[in-house]
Amino acid sequence: MENWQLRNRPCRLEKRFEFKTYEETRNFLDRLGDHSEKLKRFPDISFGRTYVNITLRPESDVDDSLSDVDHHFAREIDELLD
Repeated sequence: MENWQLRNRPCRLEKRFEFKTYEETRNFLDRLGDHSEKLKRFPDISFGRTYVNITLRPESDVDDSLSDVDHHFAREIDELLD
């Protein structure tokens, strides 16, 4: 989980992914979309031509803190770069 930033109020994980080309950005977004659909877990995403910002909020609406499941999802997103 390299370079993920833990933020409070509200509790969340954030990371910015940077790419050299729009094609690389789009390919990453396509992989992220496929992975999110498979897990039925959808992060907040903003992007530009060569970057993607991702925010992960707690999976559970009951608990206001991040769980191991949330951190595992962040690691899975990192693995989409490979």
